[in-house]
Amino acid sequence: MTANRDPSAPQIATVLLPLPLPEAFDYAVPEGMVVAEGDHVVVPLGKRLSHGVVWGVRDGTGGNRPLKPVAERLDAPPFTAAMRDFVDWTARYLAENPGLVLQATLRSRGGLSPSPTETLYHPTGQTPDRMTPARQAVLDAAAEEPASGAELARRAGVSPGVVKGLADAGALRAEQRDTDQPFPAPDPYRDGLTLNDGQEAAASQLRRLVAAGGFQAALLDGVTGSGKTEVYLEAIAELLRREPDAQVLVLLPEIALTQAVTARFEERFGVSPALWHSAIGPTERRRAWREITAGRARIIAGARSAIFLPYRNLRLIVVDEEHDPTYKQDEGLTYHARDLAVARAKIEGAVAILASATPSLETLVNARAGRYGHIRLAARAGSAVLPQIETIDLREHPPEAGHWLSPPLTAAMAETIGRGEQVLLYLNRRGYAPLVLCRACGHKMKSPDTDRWLVEHRYTGRLICHTTGFSMPKPKACPECGAIESLTSVGPGVERVAEEATLRFPEARVEVFSSDSAAGPNGVRELIARMEAGEIDILVGTQIAAKGHNFPKLTLVGVVDADLGLKGGDLRAGERTYQTLVQVAGRAGRADRPGRALLQTHEPEHEAIQALLAGDRDSFLDLEAMMREQLGLPPFGRLAALVMSGTDERLLAQTAKIAAAAAPLSDDVKLFGPAEPPLAVVRGRYRRRFLVQAQRNVDVSAFMATWMARFKLPSSIRARVDIEPYSFL
Repeated sequence: MTANRDPSAPQIATVLLPLPLPEAFDYAVPEGMVVAEGDHVVVPLGKRLSHGVVWGVRDGTGGNRPLKPVAERLDAPPFTAAMRDFVDWTARYLAENPGLVLQATLRSRGGLSPSPTETLYHPTGQTPDRMTPARQAVLDAAAEEPASGAELARRAGVSPGVVKGLADAGALRAEQRDTDQPFPAPDPYRDGLTLNDGQEAAASQLRRLVAAGGFQAALLDGVTGSGKTEVYLEAIAELLRREPDAQVLVLLPEIALTQAVTARFEERFGVSPALWHSAIGPTERRRAWREITAGRARIIAGARSAIFLPYRNLRLIVVDEEHDPTYKQDEGLTYHARDLAVARAKIEGAVAILASATPSLETLVNARAGRYGHIRLAARAGSAVLPQIETIDLREHPPEAGHWLSPPLTAAMAETIGRGEQVLLYLNRRGYAPLVLCRACGHKMKSPDTDRWLVEHRYTGRLICHTTGFSMPKPKACPECGAIESLTSVGPGVERVAEEATLRFPEARVEVFSSDSAAGPNGVRELIARMEAGEIDILVGTQIAAKGHNFPKLTLVGVVDADLGLKGGDLRAGERTYQTLVQVAGRAGRADRPGRALLQTHEPEHEAIQALLAGDRDSFLDLEAMMREQLGLPPFGRLAALVMSGTDERLLAQTAKIAAAAAPLSDDVKLFGPAEPPLAVVRGRYRRRFLVQAQRNVDVSAFMATWMARFKLPSSIRARVDIEPYSFL
């Protein structure tokens, strides 16, 4: 505590640095400087200065060693106590150094300084002695909207010297303005869309949660197209009416969804939310970080990393599509944003709303146990009805050789296009083909230093590794045997399916929707706009096309390979396949036209597909829950992983053996490994993997931290702890 301190008494500040260090460091507070917990400071670290956050202040008398002094206290809003508690809790939970968690919160340190300024020119109403067409064009542009000299010159089509001449003549007035403007305050009293009875009942429950205050979590469980967004917008409006200074975070699984969500927020509140994701530029990032940490940004929509932002008064967190696996971060700081969102809401005393048409088993079990509220939306909004879902057994209706669309699917596509409606073909596989091999010698094109096949992208003529980003032109000859024109494409990606669709329907307008084809947020926004306007007949997409989009004329969804997600040893394979198929099928028939979804499969009898056909989600999840409970798997048990990597395979094997011997012994914990994972080499580094399985009451975070402290890693070996892993590659 820092209250009632004597500023003249010597003090010691404990400062946490945003670096992979195991603890905070002590610094002397110079005479005349006053610091408090949460303050941003600059401190010496070795031969350089580093930014840090004060984690504690204590009496400095009686110290037995000299300390380096704090170099500077920055005039920026301090981290709140809740923010510091969240950093500490996250570090313990992830078994990571707290400095790495702090690093995740300081993603735009330019926001610590006041906004840069810019000069805007306003017309004064005075007419210069000499008027020319160029000068008149500048004055007309300034009258429409004041702007910088360069911008006025650009809009008027003149040189910057014309603007300067008008300013010197008194026809333009210069005014300094902050470059980073505050976000306008949302208006929670604007009318929203008219809710149906089911939506109104759900919204009323959420309003009561918000009104009650304190930490509460609720699952908003609604079928696709049921209007979950409109319901949680009502909760946001209720909060902002009660607490105008409150902050709301809406987490989204895909950057592509921010475009649609931004439009919905503008309609409901009159302003766009502050955005936070990897595609925003440094200026917008700096502005958003400053306004969020100052508490002036009220509504924030962002990707998973937005959970680490230093909010000043966070009162509500919404996790949209909470089941989505992209909330799991598998590189660097390894975490699941949904889990951290619930923990942060608890620390902040806020409400957490988890929204999904296909809730994760973890969330559903919590709701059934009463730990979360459970709010259901059983029907689609308006006149829309759920699509009719059917399977196409590829054993009975195989595509022609070298093709991927079966006769029943192509017939349905022809009928749909003939009615002037749209088709979505779904295949969660980017590029043209997932494998390129040599017909002469069988050589498979692989990424160098990585155990991954190179994916052919025919639009660009390149082979790409989607794990490391390695890219190369497709060679004319096999690099193994030298045979010319012997490299052939194996299997389909979305580009190959689009090629087939174009061949079968040459008059149709066919486009690909994947993270490769849509160049950034603007490209995504333009493609979605064309699809909504009916300018695309057949959209061939990966999972980015299955999430949250509303295309009124889309009435047929064809899943090219419904079995793709069932392959491999992932414990969540069945659950994920069911979730994906529900989401993609749910894109069909969202307006007043009935929808249909056709699933091409070799396993129509699989329980995930059968549950989808029967519309019996609960029975399928009951079966999944029973299986996991019998095996002691999440959410009825705990998992953690330790992934080790190194460039020297022998040293890595030795280190993994030492690590295995150092593991704490416990009757409640099973240790598997070290094993070579499916991706045994990534970026030239060999990998070994341990899996820890524990009973539900075991603190696996503490187990992993204790284990890591019991052995020393060679400098060339890296180790990464993953609490509740989602990927087993």
